[in-house]
Amino acid sequence: MLSLILALGLNSKIKFKSGLRGLYFIPNILGALVVGYIFNYFFTYILPAVSEMMGGSRTSMLASTKWAWVAIVAVCAWQSVAMNTIIYISGIQTVPEDVYEAGAIDGATGWYKFRTLTFPLILPFFSINMVLCMKNFLMVFDQIVALTKGGPAQSTESISYLIYNNGMSGGQFGFQSANAVVFFVLIVVLSVVQMTFSGKKEEQL
Repeated sequence: MLSLILALGLNSKIKFKSGLRGLYFIPNILGALVVGYIFNYFFTYILPAVSEMMGGSRTSMLASTKWAWVAIVAVCAWQSVAMNTIIYISGIQTVPEDVYEAGAIDGATGWYKFRTLTFPLILPFFSINMVLCMKNFLMVFDQIVALTKGGPAQSTESISYLIYNNGMSGGQFGFQSANAVVFFVLIVVLSVVQMTFSGKKEEQL
């Protein structure tokens, strides 16, 4: 949703539009491990110091079994927004101006214009984004390595990290290889189901 809002804003008639597009795309250019280590420093030192100055606790989010996942989700979302926004901008720019002109004649403005004109025409791009987001978040790995290494108390272990950790360090290479194949099949099945469901929605519209 945040990516779609950004795409609508960056596609509107605003100053420095090209510069802003380049600026928000920076997180996607940086490697996931680089971003992870930068945020590791932020969550470990800067954020606790700010919290202490405001009268709170100096404990890092990454040391909490309750909040460590929140930090990982925030980093993953911050880095993935850029590519999703690019896909949405590409979709919005494929909508013919004639459609908006016809809608304006019928009085379509604001939210009604987006709901009845823009969104139905960019639904294929929305479907692609949903599949990519589902796949990326199920396979999150680099951010976990950089931020928590699966801790504390294994509270942030993803399936990908669990397969890697137990296979390479835990002596379960054969077993985790089988798990990796099952995980791959599961992702393919979920992606096909998503695409099929989205395809039916597109036909209805």
